[in-house]
Amino acid sequence: MTSFQPLSLRRRLLLGALVVATGLSYGLLAKPAQAQSQTVNPKQLRIGYQKYGTLTLLKARGTLEKRLAQQGITVKWTEFPAGPQLLEGLNVGAIDFGTVGEAPPIFAQAAGAQLAYIGNEPPAPTSEAIVVPKTSTLKSVADLRGKRVALNKGSNVHYLLVRQLEKAGIPWSEIQPVYLPPADARAAFERGAVDAWVIWDPFLAAAEKQLDARVLADGRTADGKNLVSNHQFYLASRPYANARPDVVNVILDELAQLGQWAEKNPKDATQFLAKETGLDPSVLDLAVSRFSYGAKPVTASVLAEQQRIADAFVTLKLIPKPIKVADAAWQPPAATAQR
Repeated sequence: MTSFQPLSLRRRLLLGALVVATGLSYGLLAKPAQAQSQTVNPKQLRIGYQKYGTLTLLKARGTLEKRLAQQGITVKWTEFPAGPQLLEGLNVGAIDFGTVGEAPPIFAQAAGAQLAYIGNEPPAPTSEAIVVPKTSTLKSVADLRGKRVALNKGSNVHYLLVRQLEKAGIPWSEIQPVYLPPADARAAFERGAVDAWVIWDPFLAAAEKQLDARVLADGRTADGKNLVSNHQFYLASRPYANARPDVVNVILDELAQLGQWAEKNPKDATQFLAKETGLDPSVLDLAVSRFSYGAKPVTASVLAEQQRIADAFVTLKLIPKPIKVADAAWQPPAATAQR
């Protein structure tokens, strides 16, 4: 197979993320009053998931359903095309829990969404990168000055590019950003319409495997330290998290156990994902090798990293106003959990 088979699907799914990231559909998110009035069903947990990621593995294995069944709780899974739509569903009461990358919750919080940061995976800085064609003469980030760089506006890779340019001493104004969703960016990259592409897995793995793309820089510095973290976040609607902290803790525990299993059984994890997503197994092998596992409650240091991203997006005028990320951190109520 010479093409990334699910691109047409992924293109449709990620176009919605681009729309929200550019601020065109925040009116649907800005409904905190509606979110606050949600009623919580104590016998059902509604999870929003995307096509690729840890929750996809959790759904495929069925361990959460078995555990919650002991409490008489059923699990309903709803697939969403991308993080922004998932958070919209969370805010209006369509789901109780879900997972997204770093950028969507910043946009959602800026729009007034009533979400709560529940947990996150460890950093995965190599799961996103700036790539160039194999035959490109560009050798470092400094060579991007004056070049056309494709990226999805307002996404995690937007922040990666900002940080790499800062480190190389190149002002943002001295590159030519070309804002495209992944499918269109790949097409532009293939035909030479852009000089570089900033992208995340599994698109990154597909570009490397199928196009022989060369990584110019990823989320690390030259000495191997993390320049960006590229966390995956787990979020809940605030009404659900406050009403059912016991269930939230069960989810985090199941995710932690899943991470331990996946790290020990990467081939099995790849097979589960291949069956669920339809992606090329060779692409998934590479993407899974860079995945991070081990969900934990969100710490102050992780929230501080999110705050730096939010501040950068304010500077770039990607969000309309400053936010305090810590306001969305979840603190389990002392004695209100339903049993």
